[in-house]
Amino acid sequence: MTYDIVKEKQEAIEAGERALMSLRRAKSDLNSARGWGIYDLLGGGMISTLIKHSRMNHAEENISQAKWELAKFARELDDVQDITGVDFGIGDFATFADFFFDGMLADFYVQTKINNARAQVDEAIRRVEYVLQQLRR
Repeated sequence: MTYDIVKEKQEAIEAGERALMSLRRAKSDLNSARGWGIYDLLGGGMISTLIKHSRMNHAEENISQAKWELAKFARELDDVQDITGVDFGIGDFATFADFFFDGMLADFYVQTKINNARAQVDEAIRRVEYVLQQLRR
């Protein structure tokens, strides 16, 4: 069996592109959650809280998928170090606190978590794009 560098690069590129798609979907959901979170901070009420958490749940699903895709990408790039998944978890307490103590402090805490997750997703996107750019050379 011979080693085919072109095939290996193509497999890595495909894995990276799948991870990038999941990360971009998560970013879109987080942007939406952020918008609803701002509205919630301004007094949006229970409906905005429900929509915000729905968007956060979608983002979490996409991040979970992205973690899986990033792990596969890393396996395809065994010579590339420093590719890690995104750590995101708002936690049950934050969701409970936001629904049952729908006040400024709980909303602000959730908004901070959303912004931190957005920053992590943005960093993961930058890393994957950089590695893909190197592979395509």
